[in-house]
Order: sequence, then C-alpha cells, then structure tokens
Amino acid sequence: MASVLDFALVGVVFAVHTAIAAVLTRLFRIQLKTRAGTAVFVAFLVPVSLVVTTQVFTGVLGVGSGLDVSATALLATLVGVPLALGVTIDVLYMPTPEEYDLPDARS
Repeated sequence: MASVLDFALVGVVFAVHTAIAAVLTRLFRIQLKTRAGTAVFVAFLVPVSLVVTTQVFTGVLGVGSGLDVSATALLATLVGVPLALGVTIDVLYMPTPEEYDLPDARS
C-alpha cells in the first residue's frame, strides 16, 4: 500500500536528481571546450550517476518501496525525466559559460 510519505520521498529524490543533472551539465559545459564533448559526457556520465544514486535511494535507503510500480517506470521517473529537465534548465535558463567575466589567471 502506497502512502503519502512514499510519494513525497520519491518527489524529493526526483528534485535531487534534477539538481544533480543540472549541476553536472553546467560543470561539463564550463570545463569542456567543445559542444560535442559536452554532449557525450552529458549523455553517458549523467545517467550513470543518476542510476547509481537511484540504486542508493531505492535499494539501500528503501525510498519508494511501498509503491507498486514496475522497475522500468521507476527508472524512467527517477532517471529519464530528471535528466531531460536538468539539461533543459541548464541550457535554456542559465547564462552560457562565455557570458561570465573571469579574472586573469596569475601564476
């Protein structure tokens, strides 16, 4: 039987995963010099990190254990949608890395 707490905890995990995806996308956009490199890293490394944190939250901590959903639906909800939302937030709503004025590096 699903409780309100199960839904609330899955919502928290969803929000955390969206933040992780947005921050990692921003990190790759700032650190990598090419768009293709950023796209490859975002497409392959961000989902891996989200799957690992999903395993920690749902397996070790038991978040959402009372929900009667398939593994595919849970994976799509906790990995696919936050990945798309996090990338969208970073790409559309955050200023591009080129817009920041950074001080000159001194050695």
